[in-house]
Amino acid sequence: MDTNNTKDREIVITRTINAPRELVWKAWTEPDHLIKWWGPNGFTNTFHEIEIKPGGVWRFTMHGPDKVDYPNKIIFLEVVKPERLVFRHNSDKENDPEEFLSTITFEEENGKTKVTMSSLFPSVEQRQLVIEKYGAIEGGNQTLGRLDAYVTQM
Repeated sequence: MDTNNTKDREIVITRTINAPRELVWKAWTEPDHLIKWWGPNGFTNTFHEIEIKPGGVWRFTMHGPDKVDYPNKIIFLEVVKPERLVFRHNSDKENDPEEFLSTITFEEENGKTKVTMSSLFPSVEQRQLVIEKYGAIEGGNQTLGRLDAYVTQM
């Protein structure tokens, strides 16, 4: 995947959460917390396996409010506590053409945490497809909203 000149193949979503970085990291990297907030509004999940470490795999099924199941597979490339997660994300199909690279950063800002989710797609067309077919931008914003709401009640 070409990582030069990526703006037209990227989706970047940012949210500042009123909680310390260590707490936000914990919510994102501990399965008992993650299962309670992951995904857009109305979605639930079944986790099949999860190991958050370099080379670790997270397989899960997102259950949509439309009663459709969406299989997912994440392969962690970098886990730098409490700063950054980098992973490949696909639909758990071999050689999935919809696979993309995600980088999640956690920046401390005066007791709050700025979370940035960046997704890099193999092509402009693939980026556009996930926006139109899956509502990726709105879904990403909702996911960070759910994280924010969950962390505040932790």
